[in-house]
Amino acid sequence: MAIDVDMIGGFLDGCADRGALVPEFRKEFPGVSIIRCDAFDMRDETPIKSTTGFDLYLVDGREHCVKITNDAGVATGVVVVEKKK
Repeated sequence: MAIDVDMIGGFLDGCADRGALVPEFRKEFPGVSIIRCDAFDMRDETPIKSTTGFDLYLVDGREHCVKITNDAGVATGVVVVEKKK
C-alpha cells in the first residue's frame, strides 16, 4: 500500500494540537510508522512535501537499514519535522 503524501500533508496542516501529533497520526494512519525529528537531523535530505508547519519525508524500512526515499510505493513510514515559527 502506497503512502498518500497529500493526505498526510492535509492531516499535518489540520493538526491543531501539535503535542498530540504522534498519537493522532497513529489513529488516522494505522500501520504507518512516524518519527518526529529536528530539522538539523534532516539537513542533508529534501522533503517529499512541505506544508505550512511541517516538512515531510518518507522512510523505507523494508531492509536491515532504514533509509529516506521519494517512492511512496515502497515507503513504510514518515519523518515529520516541525518548522520553527
